[in-house]
Amino acid sequence: MEDQVSFEEQEENSELFEHFRFVADKGQGLLRIDKFLQARVENASRSKIQIAAENGSILVNERPVKANYRVKPGDIITVVLEYPPREIEIIPEDIPIDVVYEDDFFVIVNKPPGLVVHPSYGHYTGTLINALAFRYKELPIFNGNDARPGLVHRIDKDTSGLLVIAKTEQAKTHIALQFFEHTTHRRYNALVWGNVKEDEGTITGHVGRSLKNRKVMDVFPEGEYGKHAITHYKVLERLGYVTLIECHLETGRTHQIRAHMKYIGHPLFNDAEYGGDQILKGTTFTKYKQFVQNCFTMLPRQALHAKEIGFRHPKTNQLVIFNSEIPADMTSVINKWRNYITDRDIE
Repeated sequence: MEDQVSFEEQEENSELFEHFRFVADKGQGLLRIDKFLQARVENASRSKIQIAAENGSILVNERPVKANYRVKPGDIITVVLEYPPREIEIIPEDIPIDVVYEDDFFVIVNKPPGLVVHPSYGHYTGTLINALAFRYKELPIFNGNDARPGLVHRIDKDTSGLLVIAKTEQAKTHIALQFFEHTTHRRYNALVWGNVKEDEGTITGHVGRSLKNRKVMDVFPEGEYGKHAITHYKVLERLGYVTLIECHLETGRTHQIRAHMKYIGHPLFNDAEYGGDQILKGTTFTKYKQFVQNCFTMLPRQALHAKEIGFRHPKTNQLVIFNSEIPADMTSVINKWRNYITDRDIE
């Protein structure tokens, strides 16, 4: 059984790249790994290391560990990340940015669908970070060696909505710790397949890399594989064969809403990676099939929008909350479904 677990863990990290590697000396005394790495990795604050551990990026003898793990003599410690260990040059690019709010400490950006958040393997230019590096080229945080300057969280390329970007290292540490401790406020709007039975509910289940398809995440209700994840949802509007919902994230795992909604049988509308790009509910009539295909054309992405974000201000420690409107592509499809059910009697 241990061999099987070891294989799964290696598979979980097969797409990660080793950035740092240390072997603890024979005389190494017991020491928390966050303190151990803080003394050895340049520009690594303790909060950054704790976040890396929470994300499963710190391995000891090829197994993920938490930040409170105590290093022992002979331990092989590696830090792995999802992009190659190469110097990623952040090239400032004059790309339009929709700034919702900014002050001396952070900026709130309303990201359009299709825009990659940060440079990574296969996406070294044309990202939101490239755009921010141009807009804020005078700020020290955008002139260092950090491949993700100011970034404390992210949303998927084809998800629209709000992101917070720190403008100082102090602000980045302050806000990042709130994400690490799951004290931030995040609400999403999503259009999902099917008539969601309950008006509101909670989905609990570990989210981890699928054992069958490395590009997507899966939900594992039992065991230790994946990471603990909780999504609260509430029905906003029932639209016949689809439902408009609001999701409140208690945790922030990769593809959490997309994986959790598929898990309960309601994939996001037109989510190609999670099966939502098929006609999952409705009739067999040709006109209906054409109607859905027209909706897919109008909304060529998963129907997910990061509508609200809230956190404690890094200067005042007061709660600040920001809101954004659902973008035109999602709104058009929602209205199209409203008109469809108005003309037909759909339970």
